[in-house]
Amino acid sequence: PYVIVMVGINGVGKSTSLAKIAYYLKCNGCNPLIAACDTFRSGAVEQLNVHANCLDVPLYHKGYAKDPSAVAKSAIAHATQEGHDVVLVDTAGRMQNNVPLMKALSKLVVENQPDLVLFVCEALVGNDGMDQLQMFEKALISGGHKRQIDGVVLTKFDTVSDKVGAALTLTQLSGAPVIFVGTGQKYNHLKKLSVPSVIQSLFS
Repeated sequence: PYVIVMVGINGVGKSTSLAKIAYYLKCNGCNPLIAACDTFRSGAVEQLNVHANCLDVPLYHKGYAKDPSAVAKSAIAHATQEGHDVVLVDTAGRMQNNVPLMKALSKLVVENQPDLVLFVCEALVGNDGMDQLQMFEKALISGGHKRQIDGVVLTKFDTVSDKVGAALTLTQLSGAPVIFVGTGQKYNHLKKLSVPSVIQSLFS
């Protein structure tokens, strides 16, 4: 299966973005499996389970206090057996300076070799978003990951109106494209970034 790992700090809308991507994939003929690899934050598995039930997408989990990398590995094996073509891996929201959690994240990425690592952050975040992204990249690369973050998902994009600076800054400095922007609370509130509309709002 094609494996997508979602990373980002606490409270940016990572699990919701993952659910929106699951919905998007399902609408486009894929058969996704959600893997609950946030084995740290209390309530994380239950939150994903609510999304999974709403979307009618299966959830793979092993509960809490487990090695996230091992959970991801068994989720991928399970997906292979069950014929899922995409695995969406949720990870613990970390403050980018939490060393043990960052190490656990880089272990998950290095051991499972995902096809895509997506960094989730708020569209309003400004320069702090760049600091976050660089800390995540540094942690992954020091753990042995061979490439930078593959793409960015910007949440709460509907709240920024003409302040699209974060989109430009993150892409310019990291080279990672903005894959999706979240534009509301519903599962279908996920769009591809429209370059013309960004340029228009910069010049308006």
